[in-house]
Amino acid sequence: MLDWWSKYFASIETLMEILRAQEAALAEAEEREDQEIAAEGADIKPDDLPVKGSKGKEKSRDKSRNKEKKKSHHAGEGTEKHSSKPKVDELLVYNKELEAEYDNFEDWLHTFNLYRGKAGDDDEAALDDDRIVGRFKGSMCMYKLPLSEEITREVGFDPNMGMFQSIPHNDPINVLVRIFVVRATDLHPADVNGKADPYVVIKLGKSELKDKENYISKQLNPVFGKAFDMEATFPMESMLTVSVYDWDLVGTDDLIGETKIDLENRFYSKHRATCGIANSYSVHGYNVWRDPMKPSQILAKLCKEGKLDGPHYGPGGRVKVANRVFMGATEIEDENGLKKQTDEHLALTVLKHWEEIPRVGCKLIPEHVETRPLLNPDHPGIEQGRIEMWVDMFPMDMPAPGPAIDISPRKPKKYELRVIIWNTDEVILEDDDYFTGEKSSDIFVRGWLKGQQEDKQDTDVHYHSLTGEGNFNWRFVFPFDYLMAEEKIVISKKESMFSWDETEYKIPARLTLQVWDADHFSADDFLGAIELDLNRFPRGAKTAKQCSINMVQNQAELPCISIFKQKRVKGWWPFVARDENDEMELTGKVEAELHLMSAEEAEKSPVGLGRNEPDPLEKPNRPDTTFLWFLSPLKAIRYLVCNRYKWLIIKIIVALLLLMMLGLFLYSMPGYLVKKLLGA
Repeated sequence: MLDWWSKYFASIETLMEILRAQEAALAEAEEREDQEIAAEGADIKPDDLPVKGSKGKEKSRDKSRNKEKKKSHHAGEGTEKHSSKPKVDELLVYNKELEAEYDNFEDWLHTFNLYRGKAGDDDEAALDDDRIVGRFKGSMCMYKLPLSEEITREVGFDPNMGMFQSIPHNDPINVLVRIFVVRATDLHPADVNGKADPYVVIKLGKSELKDKENYISKQLNPVFGKAFDMEATFPMESMLTVSVYDWDLVGTDDLIGETKIDLENRFYSKHRATCGIANSYSVHGYNVWRDPMKPSQILAKLCKEGKLDGPHYGPGGRVKVANRVFMGATEIEDENGLKKQTDEHLALTVLKHWEEIPRVGCKLIPEHVETRPLLNPDHPGIEQGRIEMWVDMFPMDMPAPGPAIDISPRKPKKYELRVIIWNTDEVILEDDDYFTGEKSSDIFVRGWLKGQQEDKQDTDVHYHSLTGEGNFNWRFVFPFDYLMAEEKIVISKKESMFSWDETEYKIPARLTLQVWDADHFSADDFLGAIELDLNRFPRGAKTAKQCSINMVQNQAELPCISIFKQKRVKGWWPFVARDENDEMELTGKVEAELHLMSAEEAEKSPVGLGRNEPDPLEKPNRPDTTFLWFLSPLKAIRYLVCNRYKWLIIKIIVALLLLMMLGLFLYSMPGYLVKKLLGA
C-alpha cells in the first residue's frame, strides 16, 4: 500500500541517481580534460605533425565516435525502458537548506544586523556577533526620477510606491505553522557509549513543544516522523528553532544541535514558501492535495496580485495566462474510480511553469523536504548532524487546512522464513578415519539471518560422509520483522543487562548458510558458507552439476530474484571459502528450499523445527556408513569386518582350508604309501 513514505523513498532514489550522474559527469569531464592536456603535449612533438590525409582520418574517427555515442545512447534508452518501475508521485528532496536555493528569500525583505556601539578600548577586541542587539528588516532601492514610461504604464501602477510595487502589507497576522520533522542523520554522539537518545524540541516565539517522551534510544540516525502545529503572530514571532536534544536518565538533557528558520521571510516571499506545490493534484490517497487553496484558486490569486490577464480556461485542455497558453489534463478520478471534469490540472500546470510568465513570473516552491545542518553554540561552525524537515504556513483568516498528513514511521511487517536443507554434495573431506585411513567428514549445516546470530540453527550430523554427500531433510524457521520500503530487517534488543531501553537496529535482509565438520573432542571445523541477500540473490541451479562457484563470483551478471516477490524457491547453491592465498574456492554445494510467509499465513499453516510436528519431514535415506563409531561399537566392528576386510577374511579362510587340506594330505600320505607297498 502506497503512503507518504513511498513518495519519500522514491524521491530519495531519484536524488541519489542525480548525484551519481553528476559524479559520473564530473569524472568524465576530468578524464576528458586530462586527455586534452595529453593531446596538447603530444601535438608539440615534431613526429606528430599533421600529414597528408590526416584530416580525413580524423573525420572518419569523429564519425565512428558519433556512431558509438548514438549506439550507447539507444542502448541506454532501451535499459531505461526495460527497467521501468510503477509510477509513484515524488516530491523534491533538497540536500541543503531551502534558503540556499532561493537566495535567503530576500526578494522582498533584506535582513540587517543592528550592532551595539563601542564604548571604549575594551570593545575593540569584542567579536561582531557579541555586539548584535537586534535586526532590521527592510528594503532599500535607489532609482532615478522620474520613472521610465515602461514602469509607469504598467496596469495598477501606484505612483506613491515608486519601484516598490506589490509589496505585501506588514500588519500583524496570525498564522498556523505546521512543522514536519522527518529524520536526523549523522548526529554527534552525546553519550559515553558513542550513541545518543535524541528527541525534538520546537520553539516559536514564547511557545515551546517538547517531544521528550518519544525519545529514540541509542540512535545517531533517528527517524522521527513527527508533525507539530503551532500558532504565531508575524512579525513578532517569526524565528522558528528546531532543536535535537539527548535524553538523559539522570541530570539535564544535552543539546546536540539546532537550526533556526526565519518564517517571516518565507511567508512574504514571492516564491510562495507557505505550502509547497505538489507535482500532481489528487483528492484522495497518499498524494492528496494538502493546501487549503486549490490550484485554480492559487492561480487566480497570483494573477490578481500580479495584475495579469487570466486565467482563461478553454476547450481541449487549454488555459491562457497573460500571453502564454498551457495545456494539460481535464479529468480527475475520485475515490470510487469515477472521472470528473476539472480545471485543477490545468491550473497546476501553469503553477509549475510560473517562472515562464513575463514580468511577475518566478519559481514557486514545490512540495519538498529540505536538509538543514544542526549547530551547537558551544561548538560554533562545527556541524553536529543534519535534519530533514519542512514547514507549512497557513494564515488564520483563510480556510483552515485539513489534518496534517501522516508521516509517522512505518511499522515493520512480521514474516517467517522457512528454510529446508535437503542435501549437500561435494563437501570437502576434512578428517582421516582412525581405523581405515579414509578421508571423510561429519557434515552439518548451520543457518541464521543477519543480526540474529544468537538464534542460529543447526541440522543434525551426517556422520562419516565419504563422498561429501549429506542427506538432511531438516527445516529452519526464522521469524523476523521487515520494512519493505527500506529493505531492512528491524531488530529491537537491549545492548546489555544494564540498558534502560531496547535499541532498534535496521539490518539488510541476508540469510547465511554454513557447512561444518563436526568434531567431538575438539572444535568443529568450518568448511564453507554462502550469504544470500533475500532481495536479490542468484536463482539456484537445478542440479548439483550445474551449481558452480560462478554463482558467487559473477553474481552481478546472473539473473537475480527476490524472495519477497518469488515467495518460494528451491535449488542448489555453492559453499565457498578463502584458501591460503586468499582466493575463493568451492568447498561444497547445498540443496535448499526457501519459503517466505507472512505471520498470518504462518499461523494458519504451522510447521515444526527439524523433522518435528506439525508437518514433519521424512527421515533422510542415508548410507549404512553414516553412524558414530564409539556410540555403536558392534555396528563399527560389523562395518570393518563386512566392508573393509571382507575379501581379506575370505582369502584367509580359503588359505586356511587349503593349508588344512595340505596338512591332512601330508599326514595321511605316508600310511597310504605303506599300505600300498605291503599290499594291505
